Amino acid sequence: MQIVWSLGDAHGIGPEIILKSFVKLEGTGHSFLVAGSFRVMEYYRNTLNLPVKLELVDDIASLDKFNTPGNTILPVLSIAEPDSIVPGIISAEAGRVAMLSLKGAAELCKSGVCDALVTAPIHKEAIALAGYKDTGHTGFLGRMFGVQSPTMMFFDPVTTLKVALATIHEPLERVPALVRQMNLDLFLSALADSLKTDFGILNPRIALLGLNPHASDGGVMGSEEKEIITPCIERLADTLQVEGPFPADGFFGAGRYRNYDIVVAMYHDQGLLPFKVLAFDTGVNVTLGLPIVRTSPDHGTSFDIAGKGIASERSCYEATLLALDIVRNRKQTEHQS
Repeated sequence: MQIVWSLGDAHGIGPEIILKSFVKLEGTGHSFLVAGSFRVMEYYRNTLNLPVKLELVDDIASLDKFNTPGNTILPVLSIAEPDSIVPGIISAEAGRVAMLSLKGAAELCKSGVCDALVTAPIHKEAIALAGYKDTGHTGFLGRMFGVQSPTMMFFDPVTTLKVALATIHEPLERVPALVRQMNLDLFLSALADSLKTDFGILNPRIALLGLNPHASDGGVMGSEEKEIITPCIERLADTLQVEGPFPADGFFGAGRYRNYDIVVAMYHDQGLLPFKVLAFDTGVNVTLGLPIVRTSPDHGTSFDIAGKGIASERSCYEATLLALDIVRNRKQTEHQS
């Protein structure tokens, strides 16, 4: 299989964790490619003295020679080259290169040249400075592939914990209205289908968290549970295993997430705070609902340690392994159908 890494922010730890992941993945029988900037990858390879052989690739046709067993060279497809490289600095130029890299890498998957995309971290402020409306991977890829509401999911290969978000990067004041407006039935049905296709879970057990503290305590602290969430669970009772709504604090505190295949949080921090406490170094971000496979390390650009050689590649490495697993699962599902 051919995996493409997008560069991420050139001033963050993305290039470093890609290089370190490649060292671990050499000899696995798969092919790897970086879509982005050869100059950036060479800078970090040399600065950090990492044992990786790089080769500049100017066109897709040149990739064939790297698709051989035992290949130890990491090809870099030059898409955009920055004028300067300054680790730890927020830069519009770095944001521009990051997004061009993402677009180019996604197109390689769309055209079938690559089997999966693993995205290195980008910086939202740098992306905004570069003039992009979508400052996150999920929204950009959703628009690119015409998917209105791709699902953001997080997976920990150590605990097997999975957390999906009903709403993503939204201000808290908007969340209640968005929960009321969304088609929660369709969201959960699509989530179950993705778990079957991408993770091989045929009849997933889904835990649905409440929106309000204590899941509203019977309506004392809000009405969304009674009016939106519970009726949804009841409607889906004959087709899906969905339980809840659960108070988020007690649910995670008591370890009840272990009884389910996935937990659905109503908003970003409700799901991501406990997930990152449990899986900060190993968690993987997965975008469900896209026609391509996309995973990502579950951390940011870490500007404070960029260029110092101390970034952990564990999450990037796990994201790459998961991408390979999802590709295999999708191919198996297609074969069976």
